[in-house]
Amino acid sequence: MPIHWSLAARRVFHFCATAVFLTTLVACSKKEAPQEPLRSVKLITVTAGELNVSGEYAAEVRARVESRLGFQVPGKLVARPADVGQRVAAGHLLARVDAQDYQLAAQAAQAQVNAASSQRDLAAAEFKRFEALKTQNFISGAELERRETSLKAAEAALSQAKAQAQAQSNQAGYARLTASHAGVITAVEAEVGQVVSAGQTVLRLAHDGPRDAVFAVSEQMVLALKVGQTMQATLASTGQTLKGQVRELAASADPVTRTYAVKLALDASERLPLGATVNVLAAGLLGSQSAVIKLPTSALRQEGQGTVVWLLDEASMTVNTQAVQVGRVDGNEVVIAAGLKPGQKVVSAGVHVLSPGQKVTVYRAGPSTAPAAAASAPR
Repeated sequence: MPIHWSLAARRVFHFCATAVFLTTLVACSKKEAPQEPLRSVKLITVTAGELNVSGEYAAEVRARVESRLGFQVPGKLVARPADVGQRVAAGHLLARVDAQDYQLAAQAAQAQVNAASSQRDLAAAEFKRFEALKTQNFISGAELERRETSLKAAEAALSQAKAQAQAQSNQAGYARLTASHAGVITAVEAEVGQVVSAGQTVLRLAHDGPRDAVFAVSEQMVLALKVGQTMQATLASTGQTLKGQVRELAASADPVTRTYAVKLALDASERLPLGATVNVLAAGLLGSQSAVIKLPTSALRQEGQGTVVWLLDEASMTVNTQAVQVGRVDGNEVVIAAGLKPGQKVVSAGVHVLSPGQKVTVYRAGPSTAPAAAASAPR
């Protein structure tokens, strides 16, 4: 049988249904948003330290004086008794070219000397005889002067022949290449049977005496060095420590490597083996400072066109960004030129997962614990 609702009953029913719907809607809307997780961060305290601009280079021990030896005359190399690594004394025969032509030329020059000497003796005898005739007034003074002129010409010809003979003799002597100083042969650049020209390098001789450590630096670093600067070198094979001073800086760059050669004069280095490797430490270079702020690169974050770090507000334990100006790089750290002051606390790791105003806790590494002992078997 159908139920007939009165107008009042229907109004009450609609009111109750509406109240129930609104109550349900309000109850659903009261769900709270999830809170952001509390992150643990590593902190470093900003302090002012020293910036020591330095460089370490691998250098080679070389003789301070190394001569490139060659013949003063051309010829065919017929002997080379010296070899690489051989120690020689001053005057030791190193190489020899065929001197037969030079010896023949020296003999011909000596023959010219003998002929000129005979002409001079003949002119001298004639002058002496005509001089006696002049004293007896048998000849005129003009005739005696002609004989005197002939004698002087003969003497000049003799002097010229002697000079040419000496030059030819020297040429024959130049066919022998000898050591100018005591030292060690470091390279051979010509072999027996080869025809060499005058001045062509045949051998290289490292003179005994002080040694240099030679290494190459970039254009930027060569501007930070200066002659007389003190450096420390360590012999790679034995660990021996040596001191030295910059003796020479290359005026121009190497055309291939575009680096500049530096020669470091080593103290008490006469006994160092040639070609040995030494590690040269150049400390306190141009740009070193006594009070600078440095941060690890992990503390920096790029934001827009600048660089920022996260600063901790210890009162609220929240982090906020701070813009900084970055200077030069020092290994895994960077110099902060502006934006920070000593005493501030900066987040050093995990900077990419933080947000402004976020609450954080300080990460503290707990003591390491020994591995748990194995459980004993039940009895």
